[in-house]
Amino acid sequence: MRYDTVIIGAGLSGLAAGIRLAYFDRSVCVLERHTTVGGLNSFYRLRDRNHDVGLHAVTNYAAPGTLTGPLSKLLRQLRLRWEDFALVPQTQSSIVFPGCTLRFTNDFEFFEQQVVERFPAEKDNFARLVQRIAEYDPMALDQPEISTREVLAEELNDPLLIEMLLCPTMFYSSATPDDLEWPQFVIMFRSIFHEGFGRPLEGVRLIIKKLVRKFRGLGGELRLRSGVQKIVSDSDHATGVLLDDGQFIEAKNVLSSAGNFETMRMCDQAVDLSPPGEISFVESIYSLDRQPADLGHDQTIVFFNDSATFSYRRPDVPVDVTSGIVCSPNNFHYGEPSGEGRMRITALADPGHWMQLPPDEYTQQKQEWAERVLTSTLRHVPDFRDHIVDTDIFTPRTIRKFTGHENGCVYGAPRKIRDGCTHLRNLFLCGTDQGFLGIIGSMLSGITIANLHLLRPSKSH
Repeated sequence: MRYDTVIIGAGLSGLAAGIRLAYFDRSVCVLERHTTVGGLNSFYRLRDRNHDVGLHAVTNYAAPGTLTGPLSKLLRQLRLRWEDFALVPQTQSSIVFPGCTLRFTNDFEFFEQQVVERFPAEKDNFARLVQRIAEYDPMALDQPEISTREVLAEELNDPLLIEMLLCPTMFYSSATPDDLEWPQFVIMFRSIFHEGFGRPLEGVRLIIKKLVRKFRGLGGELRLRSGVQKIVSDSDHATGVLLDDGQFIEAKNVLSSAGNFETMRMCDQAVDLSPPGEISFVESIYSLDRQPADLGHDQTIVFFNDSATFSYRRPDVPVDVTSGIVCSPNNFHYGEPSGEGRMRITALADPGHWMQLPPDEYTQQKQEWAERVLTSTLRHVPDFRDHIVDTDIFTPRTIRKFTGHENGCVYGAPRKIRDGCTHLRNLFLCGTDQGFLGIIGSMLSGITIANLHLLRPSKSH
C-alpha cells in the first residue's frame, strides 16, 4: 500500500502529526519498533505497578477553557477537549542552591515575588528580562542561534540568579552543555514559570491513549513491532521505507521523529552525520507505603544544585550526584490522595560508562549509583528510605534501548533543525531535533511540521 505519509516513531510528536494529517484525510501510517507507544514519554507495568517514563509533569499548564497559550493551541489543532488530558495543577516546586531557594507555583506573580525578595537589587533587571521574554516569538522557525547565557548576562547582574534560572530550564530541555538556545529558554521559562506544571492522575498513559484513539478514529494506521531498517530514496526524493522484516512501504512523504543523527543513519544514500547529543540521565523510581506529604514533603518538583554554579554537561563520572531533580507525582491537586506514594530522582549521567558495562556489573552499578544519588538527595527531601516498597532504575542504556536515541540522549542533538527539512525534498524531522521540547512542545512540533510541509498544498486554513 502507498501512503501519503509514513511517520517513523510513535512518540508524542509522531502521533500528533499523524492526527493532524489524518484529520485532513491524508493516508497515514505510524511505524513503531517497540511493542508500545510513547517514545521518550511512555509507560510500563512492572511488579503490578504502573510507571511513567519521562513525564515528571506536563508544562504549559492552563486552566480549562483558556483561549490562549500552547496547550489551548494544541487542543484546537488536534480537535481534543480539555477533559481529554484531565490535567490538574501542581502544589508547589522549588529551585534549591546553597543558601538560596526560589519557590514557584502556577501563579507567576508568586515567583516574581520570590525573585525580588531574594534578589532585591535585580528587581528592575528581572522585570526587563520578563518583558524581553514576553516580546520574543520563540516559535518562529528562522531564529538565529543565540546563547541564553549571553542574553541573561546582558539583562541580569547577579550570577546566582542566572544559574538558578538556567537550572530547571536546562534540566527540562537542553541538549547543549552548560547552555541552551535563547528560543528554547523562552519556551521553557514561559512553560515552567508563566504557565506551570500539571499532570493527569493516571499519568502519561492517559494522554497517549487519547492520542492513539483519536488517530485510529480518524483512519490512521499504527503498526507496532515495525522498526525501520532503511529510508529508501531516488536521487533527492524518499520513495518509502524498508522495515526490519524486509517489507517495503511506499510513501509520498516520510516524517521522522527518531532524531537527526538516527534518521540520517537510516538513509540508503551516504549522508554526513551530524554528531548526536551527549546529555543523558539516570532515574530511580521509588514506590512508598505512604504519601510523600505524610512524610512532610509537599513539593511537586525540586531542582537542586550543590554549588553557586550549575554544571550541566556529560559528567566525567558515571553519575553527577551534585545536582538533580526530585519529583513527586503525588503532589498535584488531585483531591484526597490515596494509594502508594511515589518519588522519582533524576541525575546527569555519562552515557559511555553505562553503554559498555557487562550485564552483571551493569546491574550492580545501577544499584550502587542509585544509592549515591539518593543519599545526596536526602539533604533536600525528608528521609523516605524506611517506606520504600519497590524500586526501578533506568540509565542511558535503557533510554537507547527503548527509544533508539544514540547515547540515550533525551533531548537529541545540540543543533536543532527548526524547519524540519533534510537533504531529501520529502523527508522531514519532528520531535527532539526539530526543537520544540516538553510534553506539549513535542506534540506542537509534530503539528507544526505537518502544517508547514505536509498539508500546505491543500490546507483549508
